[in-house]
Amino acid sequence: MAGYLSSFFLWFAGLFFSKAAEIAVVGLQWSEDVVPTVAFNFRKIRKGNVTLKVWDVAGQPKFRSMWERYCNGVDAIVFVVDSIDTEKFNTARFELHQLLAQSSLTGVPLLVLGNKNDIDGHVSVKDLIAALELDKIKDRPVSCYSCSMKNQHNLDIVLKWLTSRGH
Repeated sequence: MAGYLSSFFLWFAGLFFSKAAEIAVVGLQWSEDVVPTVAFNFRKIRKGNVTLKVWDVAGQPKFRSMWERYCNGVDAIVFVVDSIDTEKFNTARFELHQLLAQSSLTGVPLLVLGNKNDIDGHVSVKDLIAALELDKIKDRPVSCYSCSMKNQHNLDIVLKWLTSRGH
């Protein structure tokens, strides 16, 4: 019942207030069969009273040095991890912690999305938190979810997370 009342309140408040947020989506190149982002893509997404400005930044090694530039000044960083490809977890952890060590990004909330939860063999959120050492991040709010990039529900996860943070 509490969840229903909370949802109702958010809907009611949304009738009178609009929210806007800017996010940067980063992560390693997910797989060879996916056409990778080159440099960056920018999208503006509106769902209900929430408008998201999304910087989708390339994950290939030659573009990772640009991550800080696109993450600077955003309301949140979304780090996407292929939850099937455990061989890349060490690289993902290293790159994530390198990014978060930048002083210009101190305090920027982090949302980690473990992608491909619709495929057998994906790791659990608990295992992803351990593999990426998310529990060691103390200078910002951190959340981790498991998702499938094939459905619209993932946008709902991001929107709900951002609005719960007060952005």
